[in-house]
Amino acid sequence: MGKDFSSALRPAIVMTILFAVLLGIVYPMAMTGIGQAIFPAQANGSLVRDANGQVIGSTVVGQAFVSDRYFQTRPSAAGKGYDGLASSGSNLGPTAQALVDRVKPDVAKRQGEGVTGPVPADLVTASGSGLDPDLSPAAALAQAPRVARVRGLSEARVRALVADHVETTVLGDPHVNVLALNRALDAVAR
Repeated sequence: MGKDFSSALRPAIVMTILFAVLLGIVYPMAMTGIGQAIFPAQANGSLVRDANGQVIGSTVVGQAFVSDRYFQTRPSAAGKGYDGLASSGSNLGPTAQALVDRVKPDVAKRQGEGVTGPVPADLVTASGSGLDPDLSPAAALAQAPRVARVRGLSEARVRALVADHVETTVLGDPHVNVLALNRALDAVAR
């Protein structure tokens, strides 16, 4: 009986080590190498750099813009705002009183900024991850009057800038990347 156990143990240990090396080292390194070769920007976080080469954000992770001079992103449910280490949704459903209580001040704030009519939902609700970098075109256009007023630009110019930054994909709704839009806004203001 002891001989059967030891003869069965050796192949089990060898296979465990083999698959640990294959699936724990070789496969991840191969996928990383392929990702770096074919999609280097995406594999490195889709980073956005300024003219000096400094990283100022990512096209796939939202960041807080609090100044009225900028288009503002969705509220974030990720920690203290766009904290990638605390990424999560609130798990509050549309009938949850806690969600209604959280959204009411945001709706009042947006209406105080000049948003008229129904406030687009993505201006007052967080995304599933809490890190969404995009807004719907309606949410961006709702902010255009405030941004135009604060920057001293014509509202038509700001609306045209939003229209220029609407991205469409085969799957999914049209969206506007807030970081790209705000960078273009800064370029216009110079």
